Amino acid sequence: MKTFSATPADIDKQWVVIDAEGVVLGRLASIIAMRLRGKHKPTFTPSMDMGDNVIVINADKVQVTGNKRNKPNYWHTGYPGGIKSRTTGQILEGAHPERVVMQAVKRMLPGGPLSRRQMTNLRVYAGAEHPHSAQEPAVLDVKSMNPKNTRSA
Repeated sequence: MKTFSATPADIDKQWVVIDAEGVVLGRLASIIAMRLRGKHKPTFTPSMDMGDNVIVINADKVQVTGNKRNKPNYWHTGYPGGIKSRTTGQILEGAHPERVVMQAVKRMLPGGPLSRRQMTNLRVYAGAEHPHSAQEPAVLDVKSMNPKNTRSA
C-alpha cells in the first residue's frame, strides 16, 4: 500500500465558525490550530496548506483559567530599552481582545512559512458579528465537544 500525499487539486477547504464565549482559551486554541493545519482530515499532508478557514466570534468573552489573567505579555518596540508588557486581562479588556486568541493559536502552530500562510486562514472578531456570511460557514460547537472546554465566569 502506498502512502497518500495530497496535491493542490486534492485540497478541499471548508469555512467554520466558532463561538468563543465561555470557552477556555488553551483548549480553543488547540482545536483551532488543528483545524488550520488540516489534521482533522483523513487526507492530511504535513507539507500542504489543507486546513479550513476558521472564523472566531466573541473573542472578548474567552475564559482563562488559574491566575493567567495576570500573566504579563511582553513585546519589544525595536528601540533600546523598548521592552513593554501588558497582562492578559488588560489585553482582553482593551481595544483589541482578539489578539489574545490570535497569539495563542500562533504559538500552537509550528514555526515556518507554512504556518504563517495557515494563520491567514484565521479570522478573529471581538463581537458576535462577522462579514463572512456569504461563505456559509458551518458552526463548530466547541462547548459540546468536552465539558472541560467551558468555564463559567
